[in-house]
Amino acid sequence: MRNYSHACLIIQSMEHQDPFATSALPDVDRRKEEAPISRDLTPISEDSAKKLLILVVDDSPDNVAVISLDLQQQGYRIVTASNGEEAISVAAYTRPSLILMDISMPLLDGLGATRRIRENEALRNIPVIAVTAFGTEGFQRAAHDAGVSGFLTKPIDFARMHRLIAGLLAPGASGELTGLS
Repeated sequence: MRNYSHACLIIQSMEHQDPFATSALPDVDRRKEEAPISRDLTPISEDSAKKLLILVVDDSPDNVAVISLDLQQQGYRIVTASNGEEAISVAAYTRPSLILMDISMPLLDGLGATRRIRENEALRNIPVIAVTAFGTEGFQRAAHDAGVSGFLTKPIDFARMHRLIAGLLAPGASGELTGLS
C-alpha cells in the first residue's frame, strides 16, 4: 500500500507543476543530432503530448529531474520511480504511455523490472526505453531479450530521446522499434 500512496504523491506533485517554473537549471547540452531514424514519424502534437504520461525510472534524483523537466517542456505528464520495484508499482497504478527505465538500480535492476512488466498482462504493451551507460552490442541484445523497445546510452542525447519517444508513441506505432540502437 505504501507504494500506491507514494505514486499518488508523485502524480500530484508532478502533474500540477509548471515545467517552466525552474529557470535556474543550466541549458541542457544538446549534442549534434545523429542520423534520423529511418522511419516516417509524425511529430506528436502538443495537445496529444499533454494526454501522454511517461514514467521516468532512475535511482539518481539529478537524472530524474533533468529528464522529467525536459519531457515536461515537451508537454508530457511525468511520474517517477527510483528503483525497479517502485517502477512496477507506479506503472501498475498509473498505466503510463511509455517508460524510460534506467538499468543499474538498487532492489531490482531495470532489466528485471522490464521482464516483470512484460509478464503483467495490463502492462505488457507499454513501450520501455532502456537508459544506461552500458552501450555494448551484447548488452543491447540482453536488453532487447528482456523486452525493451528502444535503447539510449548516457549521457542522454535528448534529440535522440525525443525521436525514440515520438516513434514509439506515434499513432499506429507498434511500440517496437526494431533495429535501432
